[in-house]
Amino acid sequence: MLAAVPLLILPFVVYNLAMIGMFGGIAGLNAEMLSLSMLSGATWTMRFGDLLIVVALLLLFVELLKATRTSTRVLMDHLLSMILFIAFLIEFLLLAPAATQLFFILMTISFIDVIAGFAVSMRSAGRDVSIGL
Repeated sequence: MLAAVPLLILPFVVYNLAMIGMFGGIAGLNAEMLSLSMLSGATWTMRFGDLLIVVALLLLFVELLKATRTSTRVLMDHLLSMILFIAFLIEFLLLAPAATQLFFILMTISFIDVIAGFAVSMRSAGRDVSIGL
């Protein structure tokens, strides 16, 4: 059952913790985590919010790998991913601290997880059906 929990809940929880004041609040998501001087002379900076997006993209990759399974748990995984996306959408529409570009990108990643998960599952289920010719 725990394997069906969508991993994208982690960025959702981190952002919600920032909304209630942890990590320095929403402004803390703009805190600089890393700064590197490039060979071109430019300075590249990684902020906490940027790191959150990178983590969410990595988790999306794992979620897509999970969608390729053909078991009964996949349906529960898709259902929970859909509920997570709905939670993202409700917060984005109703809560002022969630109306940021960072939250919108996280919500879009969650939407891609839902759509791609269903598409991959339907595609792999079609290959599992044997016609018997």
